[in-house]
Amino acid sequence: MKVKWTMLGMVVFFLLSLVMTFCFIWQYRMPKLKTEVVVKEARAEEMCPLFPEPVPLKHPITSLRVALEKIDILLRSSIHSTKLPAMSAIVVLNDSVLWNGNFGKKNASDPSSSTPNEYTVYRIASLSKIFPTLMLYKLWEDGLVDSLDDPLEKYADNFTIKDPLWKSRGPASSSIRTFGHRTPGLTLRRMASQLSGLPRRLRSTNLLWSGDTEAALHLLQDDVLVADPGTKCHYSNVAFSLLANILGQKVTGSDFESWVSDNVLERLSMKNTGFNLTPAIQRQMAVGVYSNGQPAPLYNLGWYRPAGQMYSTTADMAKLMMALLGTNRGTLLRQDTLNTMLTPVFRCHSGYFANSTGTPWEINEQFGYDVVRKDGDLDGYAATLSLVPRLKLGLVVLMAGVRPANQNLVSQAYSYLIPALEKAFRDARQTLRPPPNPAPYVGFFTYRNMTFYEVKVDSDGVLVMQQFGPQVDTTVPSKYRTLRLDYLQDRVFRVVFDSPYPCKLKVNSASVSLEAQDRQLFNFYLFNNKGVSPGFDSPGLNTYKVTRLAGRPHFIKTGI
Repeated sequence: MKVKWTMLGMVVFFLLSLVMTFCFIWQYRMPKLKTEVVVKEARAEEMCPLFPEPVPLKHPITSLRVALEKIDILLRSSIHSTKLPAMSAIVVLNDSVLWNGNFGKKNASDPSSSTPNEYTVYRIASLSKIFPTLMLYKLWEDGLVDSLDDPLEKYADNFTIKDPLWKSRGPASSSIRTFGHRTPGLTLRRMASQLSGLPRRLRSTNLLWSGDTEAALHLLQDDVLVADPGTKCHYSNVAFSLLANILGQKVTGSDFESWVSDNVLERLSMKNTGFNLTPAIQRQMAVGVYSNGQPAPLYNLGWYRPAGQMYSTTADMAKLMMALLGTNRGTLLRQDTLNTMLTPVFRCHSGYFANSTGTPWEINEQFGYDVVRKDGDLDGYAATLSLVPRLKLGLVVLMAGVRPANQNLVSQAYSYLIPALEKAFRDARQTLRPPPNPAPYVGFFTYRNMTFYEVKVDSDGVLVMQQFGPQVDTTVPSKYRTLRLDYLQDRVFRVVFDSPYPCKLKVNSASVSLEAQDRQLFNFYLFNNKGVSPGFDSPGLNTYKVTRLAGRPHFIKTGI
């Protein structure tokens, strides 16, 4: 096969060729070039991927060991015989426990008290709010809740509250919210993400209030929203207790605590997690204390139980973190549901204690990663559950005592852990999957007779694609003109660049993003009667009909 190629054609398609070199991004506006253009050497700038893919690691890894030793020293040095006598922590990576540490004494007033362990029970305070959120997402996933953005009034038709901050209100009477009255409204998602505008507590109540949901709704009728729903981050225990109790009663036909026990705790085998502080549970507990060392009473939070009543252990919290990171494959929620649950919902104002809010998370950024966390503090106890979803990493710290005021233990721990884990992932050799039979994909392909590609098989059976022909720009390093294809499923492959690679390559005025093209999908066509695929598409790159050639083409360069 012969293809004539003139100098004029080479000039016209020069930039297109460069872009196609990097995996078929060809929709680029080309500046007019003179035929004598001199191409400068490609210049690599920031290296990618910015976020390495979590891959299986072979332990021991020195950088991780050093980071975990620093965390051990950090937490151990935070123990205070009066203010913070006991602490347990655990780190999970993907589906495994990476490290756990236990410090201090379970009972500071008992000289013979033992050190806590991963089965020692602590109150987890506002980490309890994770469970009404799980209930909401599970009911939504199962179709029992139509939408996360359903208004509360759909499930509590007698809910009303005054909203004097509604800027678009009409007559004075319209400031009373009723179902279907207006949007944006007080939705289920906003209740689970501290965007409801509901007050922190019901008027004339404290966390020990023992009323019921009907009484709570009655109290709200003459109360006011402190912010228009969806416009401001405002912490509310009312929102989570109302959400949990109404969904439990009106949607499940049961009650919130029974639903959590059956659908979360039992399913994840969280045997030392629950609501009721029985004598047997109390014997397993680290004794919580105030800052003066006095033991804190084990209050029953009454109607506010969904917002802060629960207890747990680091061993059980590790199981929950793994489920939230999606490592248990649908044990609790589908991956797409988990992705929604872990996505930031709203950027908070500067006075709020987190940069963003989620369901039910407080979200801040470290080293470019979202650290998704829930903190809880209740008389005598403090707790934090935190996740870095991109790294499949989680850390829980449970404390009997007062959270240290002068340092953020979790953020400090991540300052050691994130760089170490990121380095481990970058240094790990990535194993690509070969297709069951490479023969149907091997051969020569072209995109509109403008760019040409050869698909070969390496020594491990993995497909390798390389550009060739007159449009190949020799100033671009060969390794950036070569793609490896990771087999995913029937005729579908994922493009993988060898890491690290430049996020962008620049040649004169052209700038091509390799980061945008890494991990794009190639979908090969059904095999023909010769048993080979006649071509492929790359939908994510808006590139279609890359077709097979009968053999390697030969190019003849001619004058204009």
